[in-house]
Amino acid sequence: MSKLPLPFAYPSPSAAVAAGAGAVQPVRDRKMASAEQLVLDLLDPQLRENALLDLSKKREIFQDLAPLLWNSYGTIAALLQEIVSIYPYLSPPTLSPGASNRVCNALALLQCVASHPDTRIHFLNAHIPLYLYPFLNTTSKTRPFEYLRLTSLGVIGALVKVDDTEVIGFLLQTEIIPLCLRTMEMGSELSKTVATFIVQKILLDDVGLRYICATADRFYAVGQVLGSMVTSLAEQPSTRLLKHIIRCYQRLSEHPRACDSLKNCLPDMLKDGTFNNCLRDDPGTRDWLQQLLDNVSGAKRVANLHARLDHMMGN
Repeated sequence: MSKLPLPFAYPSPSAAVAAGAGAVQPVRDRKMASAEQLVLDLLDPQLRENALLDLSKKREIFQDLAPLLWNSYGTIAALLQEIVSIYPYLSPPTLSPGASNRVCNALALLQCVASHPDTRIHFLNAHIPLYLYPFLNTTSKTRPFEYLRLTSLGVIGALVKVDDTEVIGFLLQTEIIPLCLRTMEMGSELSKTVATFIVQKILLDDVGLRYICATADRFYAVGQVLGSMVTSLAEQPSTRLLKHIIRCYQRLSEHPRACDSLKNCLPDMLKDGTFNNCLRDDPGTRDWLQQLLDNVSGAKRVANLHARLDHMMGN
């Protein structure tokens, strides 16, 4: 007599979870082993280009890639070698698209290091952002240079996202503001947006606000570029760029001396409803604009009151 087949037994929930966890771990191990091999490949000049490309594409799926990059022998030096190697092509501007893509892949890995809480401070203490400043100082509007500027700004943007006064202090000491202003004047819309975001984050820190408002030259350099961008946006609107510009102005208006100056240099287009359609679906930015206008009109009222008092007293 043949035996009856045994009934199928469903695994218990706990067994299923354990089996699932057991299946996930080998996948993680394989990913990490793949990342480790690619990091090792960075040290081989023959394998480096492909390793840069693969790591930059997959950096989001490799857990703890930043500590691996930072703590692996010779890896950061290899990335800096990629950066320094294209300096000769910056002036005169002869950077090819291929060379630009390659160095931007290296910059993407540095952005990974700048973003990670375990490596950010080491990245800063090693003054690695300084290696990127020559890229922000370029003026060529060709695609290879624009891509290079934008990716470099991404690294700086990753640093300022954390709202760390130490980061702001470092960037101010190394003169990041003029480099951002240059990009805000001549970059593409996207690079202008990232550069303005960096200035905004600096202004939102009390140290940054005091620094920019400490001298008339600094304040007017920032104000002039912001005003020029407002004028350009009236012709070619960009809601995301306008948002950062208004936030910069609103923060400046919180500084008494800057607020007093804004009553004379704030663009009329921010006061006459020019951008009402742009901001229709952005209540947060509309609130910032209203706060800006309230602060500046308050400064006007105070100035007029002082003038009347001086007149009454015969001064």
